[in-house]
Amino acid sequence: MSNLPNCPECNSEYTYEDGTNFVCPECGHEWNLETENNDDQKIIKDANGNILNDGDSVTVIKDLKVKGSSSVLKVGTKVKNIRLVDGDHNIDCKIDGFGAMSLKSEFVKKI
Repeated sequence: MSNLPNCPECNSEYTYEDGTNFVCPECGHEWNLETENNDDQKIIKDANGNILNDGDSVTVIKDLKVKGSSSVLKVGTKVKNIRLVDGDHNIDCKIDGFGAMSLKSEFVKKI
């Protein structure tokens, strides 16, 4: 008997390995156990490809215009204790002198 997992789609016991993936011959579903276990957590990366986590500190890598204001968030601004959220702007934070703000992860790098 094999120790392969049942298919998460149709619960078939006739799954097989294909490289690093598992395949169900009955419904055609393919999956990887590592990504299957982490589907509820989306991986968010900074501009350099480092994985970001809640509570990290980041630095702004580009001058950013603040929407609804005439001020600019300068390069090198440090942001502490970020919170990751879903959506286009995937970082919520508080910045000294600006207040609560949402940022895109592509414009920051991890400290």
